[in-house]
Amino acid sequence: MTDPILQSQNLHKTFNSGPAAHHAVQGVSFQIAQGEIYSLLGPNGAGKTTTISMLTGLLAPTQGDALVDGHSVVKNVNEVKKVIGVVPQEIALYPTITARENLVFWGKMYGLSGKKLEQRVTAGLEIAGLADRAKDKVGTFSGGMKRRINIAVGLLHEPKIIFMDEPTVGIDPQSRRRILDTVLELNKQGMAVLYTTHYMEEAEELSHRIGIIDHGKLIAQGTLSELTKMVGEFETVQLTVDPDGHGIEEIATTLETLPEVHKAVGEETRLIIQAREANDVLPGIISRLTHMNVKIHSLEIQEPDLEAVFLHLTGRALRD
Repeated sequence: MTDPILQSQNLHKTFNSGPAAHHAVQGVSFQIAQGEIYSLLGPNGAGKTTTISMLTGLLAPTQGDALVDGHSVVKNVNEVKKVIGVVPQEIALYPTITARENLVFWGKMYGLSGKKLEQRVTAGLEIAGLADRAKDKVGTFSGGMKRRINIAVGLLHEPKIIFMDEPTVGIDPQSRRRILDTVLELNKQGMAVLYTTHYMEEAEELSHRIGIIDHGKLIAQGTLSELTKMVGEFETVQLTVDPDGHGIEEIATTLETLPEVHKAVGEETRLIIQAREANDVLPGIISRLTHMNVKIHSLEIQEPDLEAVFLHLTGRALRD
C-alpha cells in the first residue's frame, strides 16, 4: 500500500488568546490517499478554510502538523508548495488582463517558461472550457467563468494534490456542473483532491471519503455508506410549511415533544424530523401542525443522507 499523499496530524488553530481566544480548528486528523477525493463537509464557519490554510502553508498551526507528499507543513513548507495546487474561495485573478495573460503570469510564478508554459496555458484554457475566450479580459467574465480560470491556475504546474475551497459558491448551474465534472476528470487521471463544501449533494457525488467538520472539530469521517449507517434505524421526514406567524424553531420544538419523534429542527420554511418509523409519526405531525394553523406545502420521506447524519450528530441542520 502506498503512503498517503496527505496526513493531517492533530491540527489546531487558535486566534487571539485569553478570554478572546477563538479555537477555529481543534484536533483535526485525517489522511488522503493518492488518487482519492476527500471532502470536508460542514456549515459556514466550521473551520474548513482555516484547515486548508494550514495544510497549504498559508497559516501556521497553533499545534499539530501535516505531511504533504512526505513534507511537513511546519518544517518544510516550501517543499509542500511545490507539490500542491490551491483554488481559494476568493478569485485570485487580474481583471484588466486576458484569461491567457493571467495564466501566463501565474505559470511564470510557478517557474514555467517557454514551450512548457505555452502547453500548460493551452491545457488550462481547455480544462476551464474557455479556449474561445482566451483573449478576453477576465473582468468581462461571469463569476462561474472566473472560478473555472481560477481552477486552471491551480493546475498549471501539475500538482500531486489540489485543494479546492468551496469552488462552486455563488455561481450559475452550468459553471457549477462544469467544475464538478472537472474534479471528477482530474481524479480519473490520478490526482488527489481535497474539496471543501457546505453542499451535501456535492460531497455525495464527488467523494471517495467525507469528513464532517463542525465548530472546528472533525466529528465523523468515512465513505458515504459508512456515514449514513450512523443514522441507523432513523428515517427522515422533510416538510416545507407556511409558519403562519409561528417561529420555525418554535414549531420544531413543539414537534419534538411527540413521543415518536427523535429529533426535529426548523430552518426558514423547512422542517426536518427524524423518527424510527416515518409512517407512524406522520399522523401526529400533521395533527400538531393543523392545530397550530401551520400549512404544509410539501412532505417527503427521505433515505438517510449526509444531512441526516449531520442532524443525528449535532442536532442541527447542515445549512444552519
